[in-house]
Amino acid sequence: MKRAPSWFRRPAPRGVLGARATRAGRLVAVGTALALTLGACAAPAPDGARSSFTSWDDVVSAAQGQTVKLWMYGGDAQGNAYVDDVLAPAVAAQGVTLQRVPIADTKDALNRVLSELQAGRTQDGTVDLVWLNGNNFRTGKEAGAWLCDWTTLMPNLALTAPDDPLLTHDFGTPVEGCEAPWSKAQFTFVYNSGVIADPPTTLDGILAWAEAHPGRFTYPAPPDFTGSVFTREVLYSVSGGYDNVPAAFDQSSFDTLTPALFTRLTELAPSLWRDGSTYPANEKELNQLYADRQIDMTMTYGPATLTTLVNDGTYPPGTTVLTREEGTVGNASFLGLPANAGSTAGAMVVANVALSAEQQLAKADPRTWGQFTVLDRGLLAATDRAAFDALPFSPVVPSYDVLSKNANPELAAAWVPALDDGWRTSVLSGR
Repeated sequence: MKRAPSWFRRPAPRGVLGARATRAGRLVAVGTALALTLGACAAPAPDGARSSFTSWDDVVSAAQGQTVKLWMYGGDAQGNAYVDDVLAPAVAAQGVTLQRVPIADTKDALNRVLSELQAGRTQDGTVDLVWLNGNNFRTGKEAGAWLCDWTTLMPNLALTAPDDPLLTHDFGTPVEGCEAPWSKAQFTFVYNSGVIADPPTTLDGILAWAEAHPGRFTYPAPPDFTGSVFTREVLYSVSGGYDNVPAAFDQSSFDTLTPALFTRLTELAPSLWRDGSTYPANEKELNQLYADRQIDMTMTYGPATLTTLVNDGTYPPGTTVLTREEGTVGNASFLGLPANAGSTAGAMVVANVALSAEQQLAKADPRTWGQFTVLDRGLLAATDRAAFDALPFSPVVPSYDVLSKNANPELAAAWVPALDDGWRTSVLSGR
């Protein structure tokens, strides 16, 4: 087996137990910092939390010459290139300059907004747009961090289905015009068919396979986004399906359902990579293990990148999407506009351009980024529908219709931190 990558190795004096304790401490510190910031800002929404524009013409006029800072995860090379080389020039043609601000975690952007609001900076903030969803959206909305009632002004919102549940609710939180849809996603398991000739077709089967092949499977440590959704997938599985897990969070359901989840993950831990003594910090590190052939499965919310990773030799040629009988979790991601953004009108223009048929098509092309569109094809012009139909077929990644078959709904955002904390105390620290 190859030596572990440098970003997994811990300083020798601490040892495994010290490393695990340090990781747990970091998770507590992050959660505590966010809670303190939220607590300070969660009073009434700041002035300006509702859009003051009454027409799109006014928005476009006010946006001229503005520079919009888009804070987004910077670890996706294809996503970075799309924003810099495709979206930014299209936005520039509308009189707005788009600057991408790479971050390691969406919480970094949210914490900046909350900190500025706490300090009384209710306008001219340093964050103009944030790529986000889930718990970060809910936390910010409860704190009055997002501008609301602005997306209905966007002409291109008419290209989305008004009753699409993935777009009207974000992890159970009503969107209510406080963020603009950008992409759809489907959680996906991936395996090396050159090693696994007879892959499992259920999540229970995946865990059983991992126990039968010690060291060849792992998952990122929550609260990493991918690690968190993996725990929710296992929760659905041990509960007999998502129908048995109430979407809205309540402590009684958590107390009843999660013991089986944490017991199963604790049982699984000794069979994981490095005996479960440490976990990848995020999906990037998990994928590096897969690329180095140290594990035989990986998982992602962005399967479109698989095509390029196989073609350039980063991933094994046998890389294949695993289709699960019970389906997987699906959701959508959005562009949130902070209530104190310095370039509000420009940010609205960026979000509208990003929602155009031309940009959604470019973003959906696997040669560009391969993100699934949020547009309703039935609402598109015939030429745009034809262009989507003509997108190149990937021999690695099935279509969204195939990936989203039997899709499972997301739980309400309040489940996420509760499950993350429970994993830390019951699985990471409980062994």
